[in-house]
Amino acid sequence: MASSAGLTEAVLYETLVNYLVSMARTVEGAMNRALDAIVGVNESRTWALPGEVFLLEPRINEMEIVIDEHAIRLLRRGSFSDDEVRLIVAALKITNDLERVGDLAVNLAECVISLREMPAAQLPEELAPMTSAVRAMVSKSLGALIFRNVEMAGQVLQSDDVVDQYRDRIFDQLMQSMTQRAALVSPGMQFILATRHLERIADHATNIAEDIIFWVRGLDVRHGRGLAMTADGSVWTTSAGEEVIENSRALHSDVTPGCDTQRV
Repeated sequence: MASSAGLTEAVLYETLVNYLVSMARTVEGAMNRALDAIVGVNESRTWALPGEVFLLEPRINEMEIVIDEHAIRLLRRGSFSDDEVRLIVAALKITNDLERVGDLAVNLAECVISLREMPAAQLPEELAPMTSAVRAMVSKSLGALIFRNVEMAGQVLQSDDVVDQYRDRIFDQLMQSMTQRAALVSPGMQFILATRHLERIADHATNIAEDIIFWVRGLDVRHGRGLAMTADGSVWTTSAGEEVIENSRALHSDVTPGCDTQRV
């Protein structure tokens, strides 16, 4: 009986992780569609993408509720190990960030619809590389979740400043063009909103990466309590010098190692 009870506990916690991965993949699918739509705003091949994003939002919201209810069900059982407590806490926080990424994908899709009604809309030069950087951050945060990989999560933290720099440069370029041509004001404002949404998606990917580090290693790296990497890139440490890396592909050997997360 004790063995059966232990198996039940393991299944319950693994179910929570599987729910998280499923929600993350759905959110990433919505985000990728929104990113493809904003980059290809003037291309007919992206015409249907905003509608697909809108259709995914209710599913994402429902998945958040299911995960929260499952986490609460686990809490009612009482008597947890440290790993289990961290998993439940991280799961409740990660679902919130994932749901917000889904909302931001909807916001981007709405920007696309508005831009399609503006003949003067021209894609800012650095918007495409900015979307690529955001896409990579979300993909790595999902990979870190699947493989419980702290190194991959650390790479997400290191990428956040790059997205902020793109946002600032695009803003400056758009402001300059809008002051020169009045016809560019309306599309320029939509692109500024789009860069803001992209920057917020990157922030949520960073939050997820921080929560994964907390879950896997029990370390709080928020608010500048960041990680440093050794010269050969093999080990991440806290500012206090504590080693934090523990690759975990062996924990999920049944998951496809390639982790192709571009489209769902």
